[in-house]
Amino acid sequence: MSLVGIVRDFGLKLVAITCAATLWLGVAGDPEAEQGLRVPLLFENLPSSLEVLGDPPETVEVRLSGPPTILRSLDANDIEVFIDLASERPGARLFDMTVGRVRTPLGVEVVRVVPSTIAVTLEVSGESRVVPIVPVIIGEPSTGFVIGRVEVDPAMVTVVGPLSRLRELPNVTTESLDVTQMSSPLESIVTVGVVDPRLRLMAPLQARVRVEFIRSHAEKILTDVPVLAVNTGVGFSISMMPLSVAVTVKGLSGQIVGFDEDSVEASVDLSGLGVGRYNLPVNVKANRPSQVVAIEPRVIEVVLN
Repeated sequence: MSLVGIVRDFGLKLVAITCAATLWLGVAGDPEAEQGLRVPLLFENLPSSLEVLGDPPETVEVRLSGPPTILRSLDANDIEVFIDLASERPGARLFDMTVGRVRTPLGVEVVRVVPSTIAVTLEVSGESRVVPIVPVIIGEPSTGFVIGRVEVDPAMVTVVGPLSRLRELPNVTTESLDVTQMSSPLESIVTVGVVDPRLRLMAPLQARVRVEFIRSHAEKILTDVPVLAVNTGVGFSISMMPLSVAVTVKGLSGQIVGFDEDSVEASVDLSGLGVGRYNLPVNVKANRPSQVVAIEPRVIEVVLN
């Protein structure tokens, strides 16, 4: 190498050394400062035979110290808070977070972690369990309709996780289906999931859900329907107690809404009866499509004079 090249390389190296020294002096000259960051809590090296239970926090508060120029540039992605579970066994565990569980950039020190102790329960993974899929349906169908048959394909799914949680799991659910103001069949592909975060599907799954609608029925009580005497003999005076009855009718919702006391006829039949006191059944006939399901009272007192 020529003397000129050596001199040129030496000059570049000198500039680089000067810049590095200037930067170091700038950082070193900063007074120490503190800053807090909320950082996700990570579990590392969890054995495949174990599951994390309990209620460990998702994040922790980390208090850091260091040069202000470095601290100002930090965010949660620059810090790692972890618990190494590689050598752990089943049972309740307490982990001290004060030493060796936080990774920080060079020049940054950990002052404290809150909470300083994390409680975790480790449980052996259970056998898989097959449970039914129950779709989540929201909203109200069109007036006069209710939800009828609901079909799910597939109807069952395999779930894995901690044995204690599997035992308590009655079913899994789907994302919601909105049936607001619907009356025609609805069919949709929905994602299946488990509400309990400690459980999971053996494999991701989508299901086909079909919802059918049927016309709804309703009941209405007509509280003051007059009772008529029919087939009375000539020359009799008639007294009845009570003079009216309550009638409960049932039918399609859209038809029952307009029912009133004039929509039905209540009567007692006096055929062949002479002077005397009688307890007679009340007969009710509806003038509109419906079903009479109750009459109160069912029997009234009739006096013929």
